[in-house]
Amino acid sequence: MVKVARKKITTAKARPFVRPRRLLSKPGQTKNRYKAAPGLDAALVREISRQKGEPDWMLAKRLAALEVYLGKPMPDWGVPLEGLDLRRLVYFVRPAAGEARRWEDVPTDIRETFEKLGIPEAERHHLSGTGAQYDSDVVYHRLQEEWANQGVVFQNMDTAVREHGDLVRRHFMSECVPPTDHKFAALHGAVWSGGTFIYIPPGVKVTLPFQAYFRMNAQRGGQFEHTLIIVDEGAEATYIEGCSAPRYEQSALHAGCVELFVRRGAKLRYISIENWSKNTFNLNTKRALVDERGTIEWLSGNLGSGRTMLYPMSVLRGAEARSDSLGIAFAGPGQIQDVGAKVIHAAPRTAASVRSKSISAGGRSIFRGLVRIMPGATESACRVQCDALVVGARSESATYPTVIVDNAASEVAHEATVGRIGEEQIFYLMSRGLTEEQATRTVVAGFVDPIIKKLPLEYAVELQRLIELEMTGSVG
Repeated sequence: MVKVARKKITTAKARPFVRPRRLLSKPGQTKNRYKAAPGLDAALVREISRQKGEPDWMLAKRLAALEVYLGKPMPDWGVPLEGLDLRRLVYFVRPAAGEARRWEDVPTDIRETFEKLGIPEAERHHLSGTGAQYDSDVVYHRLQEEWANQGVVFQNMDTAVREHGDLVRRHFMSECVPPTDHKFAALHGAVWSGGTFIYIPPGVKVTLPFQAYFRMNAQRGGQFEHTLIIVDEGAEATYIEGCSAPRYEQSALHAGCVELFVRRGAKLRYISIENWSKNTFNLNTKRALVDERGTIEWLSGNLGSGRTMLYPMSVLRGAEARSDSLGIAFAGPGQIQDVGAKVIHAAPRTAASVRSKSISAGGRSIFRGLVRIMPGATESACRVQCDALVVGARSESATYPTVIVDNAASEVAHEATVGRIGEEQIFYLMSRGLTEEQATRTVVAGFVDPIIKKLPLEYAVELQRLIELEMTGSVG
């Protein structure tokens, strides 16, 4: 059991925050208090750590991750990455805004961006706490007093490194997502900035969701937010994450990292709607470690982004742990959505379900799944179901399942379907007065409805609206 004192925790002397020495901005753009030159080296990693006033142990983690990154080759599988020029990316951009606890204190141009996204309105009515990140910095963060009084910690990740050093140091990119996992996990470990830290004490059941929204606004930029959530024994929480970026001609990179720890008998619901712009490579890493009788629920919506590789993983390491994964992916013209889920059954009587729905409307959707039942995970069960809907002649869909069962006392079922919208369905709906595009949208809405229903109302409406917008012009 992990206990967190309500006073600040420090384990190493942090270097004091020093104001950055250069200000770069262009007329008509949001002003930045710091914008790094393109490219990555140890000097930039040290500068990121210096500006954030981090303790020495975090700088050591960053530099070790950089060494791993430089030594690993680019992935030779999955989506093509030839359009991603890592040498020209800007890895650290700080807007001219500190962290605020009132929306009125956020600079007007940044606040207007989040108002258009509906974040302040959602916070007033539906949320326990809200965080908002703009490029490399969190510009707004607030936790409702009711939960703070029960020992809940909800902070931006930079602050948590300084104020909850013991807890962060034990969990940050150690056993869940180590930098050695793959090249982009190592890159994240070197240049991560901002993100969310949540700790729910034992037995506390937070009844309203937490939300974080990440906005990547810099041209040819990279965003590397880190999410670390620890739900202690018997506790419960829901976390909602949204992401977006404006469209530029040059490529951008999103390589965030999500580490979830679900303790004995705890429950965490993690909801994510990612709508990066079409010039973005979305190479995100998400993983949960689930202890005895713990439950993790993944609900994911992936739209936007030109190339996506994302496979949330659940490691069921405690007996009777459970994972449920629901996902929607939409691939429009020029897009490749390579998404799926991974489940590792590492303890007896664990259970999991994976349900994925993809829509290819001029693009390519890929489901890539992995189920592994370890030798000691007796009497475990997993069911995988992936359904793909193909719209139009220039659309593709593929499924790559991997199932490894190392004991005979467990069960795995996999089911996959791929189909096109039938002419009879469209004809019937058009005979009722709908246009062909309206009829196609109606069929798509019915296809995704079982997963849409699982989302909180306001996010279900948002995801449905985004899918309708992506469908515009996709018929014919």
